[in-house]
Amino acid sequence: MNSARDPRVAVVGAGLGGLVCARVLQRHGRSVTVFERETSAAARTQGGTLDMHAGTGQAALRAAGLLDRFHTLSRPEGQEWRLLDPATATALPLQGPPADHGEDDRPEIDRGQLRGLLLESLSAGSVRWDRGVSGVTPLGEGTGRLLFGDGTSEDFDVVVGADGAWSRVRPALSDATPDYTGVAFVEAGFDDCDTRHAGLARMVGAGTMVAKAGGKALFAQRNSNGHIRAYIAFRAPENWHLAAGVDLDDTAAVRTHLLTMFDGWDESLLRLLRYNDGGFTNRPLFALPAPHTWEHVPGVTLLGDAAHLMPPLGLGANLAMLDGADLAHALLGEPTVDDAVRAYESVMLPRSAEAAKGCAEGLEHLIPSTGG
Repeated sequence: MNSARDPRVAVVGAGLGGLVCARVLQRHGRSVTVFERETSAAARTQGGTLDMHAGTGQAALRAAGLLDRFHTLSRPEGQEWRLLDPATATALPLQGPPADHGEDDRPEIDRGQLRGLLLESLSAGSVRWDRGVSGVTPLGEGTGRLLFGDGTSEDFDVVVGADGAWSRVRPALSDATPDYTGVAFVEAGFDDCDTRHAGLARMVGAGTMVAKAGGKALFAQRNSNGHIRAYIAFRAPENWHLAAGVDLDDTAAVRTHLLTMFDGWDESLLRLLRYNDGGFTNRPLFALPAPHTWEHVPGVTLLGDAAHLMPPLGLGANLAMLDGADLAHALLGEPTVDDAVRAYESVMLPRSAEAAKGCAEGLEHLIPSTGG
């Protein structure tokens, strides 16, 4: 068995969970290398706003020594939720999922800001950018061989797959692949909203607004810097646009199709479809089978979406970060690497199974398959 005193740790993927794992290890004097296929931290935008829950995301940030810095960047006012009547855009009482309406400590932060905070906390050179991974081969002595896209390889005492929904590490542990949930999100954005989209900004408020009916929903959420991100959600085949004869690059055609789909909704809500800045981005939702488990394989493990991809209902990023902190603490505290990975998986797998079940139920509540 490999000693956990100074193991060679590879984290595949510079997302939130992998970066938390690396940060906690470095904070306690351990070395770790993060491999990321993107060319730099600025290679792409990082998505919308996240609510950091006290018992998961914030707990991970505390373990990383970054909670105070997080609070200086976060937006407590972003916790606000509004549920509107689709026909009138008047406020309705909140009920049912999301389950955390009553939690009073889940401030929002832009995903890009949070990732930047984590990246800045790592020692120089910890992340190897433009280093795409093609797979992992578990070795007989309990280590893992990391295979790169350029044909080279490196051996580690443990390879941590933190590489998201379409993980290249997962096949070393599991044959599972994400399945389409039957729900599509179409994303739209609004810049300088308080000036250029003032009515919409007032309707959305400081946090998140949702209106839902008939198996469809409109979500809109405040981001920093005066930006609103909206999601048009509906149940449809994965390639709904092909069946509808809609070119996703044709903004006008997508807009016309969506307006037809939401015909009869209040005009103030339809502004989310009529007046967005830029085009529309199709985001079909995928999830791993729940529960997703595997037989322990020495030298390899998973965290975050690579381990438990689920619908985006406010839990994924929080769980990924807690995974990263828990795995790092196990590597710090257990006598061997294999003991550490086993201890981590014994906690993470049942936790993620329960969360995945809840997210599936939450998605059904928000976008019913019966169209109710």
